[in-house]
Amino acid sequence: MKLAGKVALVTGAGSGIGQAIALLFAAEGARVGVADFSEAGGNATVSQIRAAGGDAEFFRVDVSRSAEVNATVDGVLQRWGQLDILCNNAGMGVAATVVETAEEDWDRTLAVDLKGVFLGCKYAIPPMIAHGGGVIVNTASVAGQVGVLNRAAYCAAKAGVVGLTKSVAVDYVGQNIRINAICPGTVDSPWIQKILSAQPDPVAERQRMVERQPMGRMGEPAEIARAALYLACDDSAFVTGTALVIDGGLTAR
Repeated sequence: MKLAGKVALVTGAGSGIGQAIALLFAAEGARVGVADFSEAGGNATVSQIRAAGGDAEFFRVDVSRSAEVNATVDGVLQRWGQLDILCNNAGMGVAATVVETAEEDWDRTLAVDLKGVFLGCKYAIPPMIAHGGGVIVNTASVAGQVGVLNRAAYCAAKAGVVGLTKSVAVDYVGQNIRINAICPGTVDSPWIQKILSAQPDPVAERQRMVERQPMGRMGEPAEIARAALYLACDDSAFVTGTALVIDGGLTAR
């Protein structure tokens, strides 16, 4: 039980990687605030945690809105009295080049993927300091480290997450707060399924996604969750300001 006695808040926990993180953290003993824009998805995650004997509560949030993020952190504190771990995982993206990207899609992608991380850190760090420290795990992407075809806004946002992670880690290391990022490669998630469904040839596009990993497969949400667990628990006590790549070798070539 690597997270026994801890309270974690996971955004985007209604599906995909965020759901896998929330379920694993609960299985490792954490009480989990399940935050998501989707009530159906968030409540489904809470139900799974409770069915397994865990403690979880759903918080509906648009992570791009300051008041809602602040209220979510306050809700976790009111529910459990502390916040030890924050996973800024909520994200979105559009499949488009910079020329093809609509301005509103650019703004929304950066608002959710980058501003959402900023707001999560902004409101979670003060109560963490008051409690003696904490851990933040931000979901970036290999798209924040290398160029990915037709993902202009997403690459920009995730590169920002990596840079923000390093900056905040340096700022708060003296307050016993560790902050790291995970950088998944292509993961078989609902977001990938949404992108594939919009392609003229989903089968061919899926194969292209599979082949860009030297391992010859997509990652699974549970595999990314285990990396988040490593960064969230004391196994990584000497790790801060890093961007951990989990990509099946995509960025190795």
